[in-house]
Amino acid sequence: MIRVLVADDQAMVRTGFGMIIGAQPDMAVVGEAADGVTAVELARRLRPDVVLLDIRMPRLDGLEALRLLAGPGVTDPVRVVVVTTFDLDEYVHTALRNGACGFLLKDSGPALLVEAVRAAVSGDALISPSVTVRLLEHLSTPAPARDDGGLSPRELDVVRLAARGLTNAEIAARLFIAVGTVKTHLASVQAKLGARNRVEIAAWAWERRLVG
Repeated sequence: MIRVLVADDQAMVRTGFGMIIGAQPDMAVVGEAADGVTAVELARRLRPDVVLLDIRMPRLDGLEALRLLAGPGVTDPVRVVVVTTFDLDEYVHTALRNGACGFLLKDSGPALLVEAVRAAVSGDALISPSVTVRLLEHLSTPAPARDDGGLSPRELDVVRLAARGLTNAEIAARLFIAVGTVKTHLASVQAKLGARNRVEIAAWAWERRLVG
């Protein structure tokens, strides 16, 4: 059973997300929070598999709560998917840097929300397709073009496609390799780059303009 904590200052949103999660046979909402402080407290106490976290919340905003739960230096990070109304570049940039396992807009729909939860649990990540390229393109000043992170040509192929938002199955089909091989390549890439998830791999690729 995938245990989910929902943190949003709007009761209707929490109820809606709860209904979507509760409708899945292998998911359950184990807690709700209406502000960032409560979200952090519940996440640390309940240790859910995934936290759905809004950005604009009272007492402590979602980005700071995210940093406390999954940011650099956190020894036992919680998997967090940011779900927000606002697709500002600065929000996504900060969310990725603070360890988010996904970034969704609230109008993305139930199917994408469920997919994001499953992706987070499996160590993958999902960003709303409508904002992926635009947001990742502008993460920061690009590094030198020759910086390939020590990745092999095949690993770079996989990284470029992952940075475009393709799933493992789509990458496998595009490169004519097995899905298991894609996972192996991504695991190797994470180790070489010191990246914690697929989102950080994508950010690395966009920063270095490896995605044409």
